[in-house]
Amino acid sequence: MLARIRKRLAYTIGAIALAFTLVQAWFFAHIFYWDRFNPGATSFMKRQLDQLREKNPKAELNYRWVDYERISTHLKRAVIAAEDAKFIGHRGFDWEGIRRVIEKNQKRGTVVAGGSTISQQLARNLLLAGERSVVRKGQEAMITLMIEIVMSKRRILELYLNVAEWGEGVFGAETAARHYYGVSAANLQPEQAARLAAMLPRPRFYDRNRGSQYLASYSQRILARMPSAQVP
Repeated sequence: MLARIRKRLAYTIGAIALAFTLVQAWFFAHIFYWDRFNPGATSFMKRQLDQLREKNPKAELNYRWVDYERISTHLKRAVIAAEDAKFIGHRGFDWEGIRRVIEKNQKRGTVVAGGSTISQQLARNLLLAGERSVVRKGQEAMITLMIEIVMSKRRILELYLNVAEWGEGVFGAETAARHYYGVSAANLQPEQAARLAAMLPRPRFYDRNRGSQYLASYSQRILARMPSAQVP
């Protein structure tokens, strides 16, 4: 009897391990592919489109890919300054930043700040959807490691700038530049780039509230930090 229980337990553990391995291989294959080819849409984009079509069945996303060289260096600096100042130097995780965020959240007694790097955000946008959970955060960490192993920092930033959400159905630097300023991503000026970077934490809210005083002041802080941002 005990032998049968052990055998079943071994089969169960083996099946779980096999399923886990296959899932990770599926994620890794996608990352390997996207290192060489541009994504048509991400998991996050698909989820947002589903939500938009609940209100309007004919809704479409506003998304246009643009190569790295055709994105203003000002925007690259602004996004790094705003989202991940240590982007060039870390391997997917800013441990010092995570520690500061935990302390800040504990002090406030609630979650008031994130702490995700650009690589972590890209992992979520590309392959994950749904509510946050411990399991999902663990999977996000594994995908982040895969991204850092497979991709260069330049490719990570190129992908991030092209799949980031910048408003209601607005995705990517090129679309955002045209949506807000009527120019291409290549022609964004420093002040415009800083404002777009400031919108990233709450893009749909700031799309609706473009006169936000907080957005204006945060944009100025980003603008001041941009000269020190290291761009791949």
